[in-house]
Amino acid sequence: MASQLNKALQFLSIEEEEEPCVLPDRPEFYATERNELSLVGRLLNPKVQRMADLILDIPRKWQLYDRVRGVALSQERFQFIFKYEHDLLAIVKRGPHTFKDWSIVLERWMEKPPEDYLQYLMVWVQMRNIPVNHYTKGTIEYLGEFAGHVEEVAFDPEKAQTKDYVRVWVKFDVSKPLRRAKKLTLPGGEVVNIRYEYERIQKRCYTCQRLTHDQERCPFVRTQKGVGEKSVGSSAESKNAEALEGLDESDPLFGVIPQTHLGMDPISGRSKIAKEVLQGMRQYLLAAEGPEKMAREDRVINSLQALENDPLGQKTFLRLEPAPMVSTDLDKGKGVVFDFSERMDTTQRPEKLMVSAISAGARILQSWKVLSIPTTADEKRTGVPSLVTRILNSGKVISESSSPPEAVGSTQSSFLPEGSTGYSVGFFESSTSWTTIKKPRIRRRPGTFKRKNNGKGIARNQATVWKKIGDSVVSENKRKAHEDVEPSKSSARFKKPLVVPNEGPSNI
Repeated sequence: MASQLNKALQFLSIEEEEEPCVLPDRPEFYATERNELSLVGRLLNPKVQRMADLILDIPRKWQLYDRVRGVALSQERFQFIFKYEHDLLAIVKRGPHTFKDWSIVLERWMEKPPEDYLQYLMVWVQMRNIPVNHYTKGTIEYLGEFAGHVEEVAFDPEKAQTKDYVRVWVKFDVSKPLRRAKKLTLPGGEVVNIRYEYERIQKRCYTCQRLTHDQERCPFVRTQKGVGEKSVGSSAESKNAEALEGLDESDPLFGVIPQTHLGMDPISGRSKIAKEVLQGMRQYLLAAEGPEKMAREDRVINSLQALENDPLGQKTFLRLEPAPMVSTDLDKGKGVVFDFSERMDTTQRPEKLMVSAISAGARILQSWKVLSIPTTADEKRTGVPSLVTRILNSGKVISESSSPPEAVGSTQSSFLPEGSTGYSVGFFESSTSWTTIKKPRIRRRPGTFKRKNNGKGIARNQATVWKKIGDSVVSENKRKAHEDVEPSKSSARFKKPLVVPNEGPSNI
């Protein structure tokens, strides 16, 4: 019994070796549809940036509230799931984001992310003090490589530039320090100090210029104070510590590619020649023998020598990096820029019906002239004027041949009654053919004294006959006058035809 127990103790192990669990490949175990509208991020300074505060505050900062929700994946990584894709694209386009004044890295979710996932930050960099004679796109792109991989250049030599800097959009590696300045030696021997400034990057370590810690936790400061910790090397130290990549003697490229084209590029931190290019060179040399192989080796050597002083060519042909885009928008990526020098073209909106009618009436009253109204195509086709034409025609009270305002005061007062607001509106009636009906001429009757002077006579006094009826006395005469006025000589009774009377034949 004791021997069996001893054997069991010998084979006993704290770490149990078990077979890994295999997840079934079924749709209910995938969240691909939900993750397609999500961003995955990483905290660069988790000592200061608390994950719980980030999940609750970022939706409010983005002003999305119930349209995005956060998920804490680990102590440094998180995910934000959006309800609409346009909100996701707007957040990505907004540029580098910060939380607690420290930067965070955001990238769109990928089902199979690469090795350098969440390692780069897209940021706009301002460069100052560029020499005037080298103010070109090539120089700007070359100098931008010191800050990171240049994706876009905001430069337009044909446009006026009011800022003292040029901008490039770079892909910055967050494990490296921010470069504040770089000394540039010109072909003539002059040394110029190019200054760099990163937009929307707030806090950083003032000692090593990194985004992953503050100055109190900087490894260089703690090493100087006597704390025995391994420091993180800067870009200059890492450049000296880099080992050049060598080639075996059995490699067909051995002796063909010079040693200066091997290893890592000190500016970009990437290989000077991409692995795909090296593999293509090997296949190109192995496909020939004898003199043909020697000729091909000479072509490879001449090609590398031609690109030795061409940094843009090395970037395009040797490292297989795409050429940066050139944007003529100098303020691209800045968000809302208030510039009153560029005014928007304001198109005049058509006036409303009543506003146009009122303005036409006001012009008529001021000029005392009739406005000419053009006839539209619909009016010509149907023969009936539109409503606007009828309203505007209502103000045509005074013609161009009319008398001045002093002579037409009565006409205006009769046809343009003034309202309570002090504005007068014209009105008239039109016939079925839409022509203005002329006002009939008013007949004026002469006064009484003038009629008496014309010979109509004086009224005769008639005797009044009184009759007593009961207690009252009334007159028997009617109120109608009997020949009270002598007929005028110009009346119809006195107008007789002036002809010669018939007195018989003329020969009698």
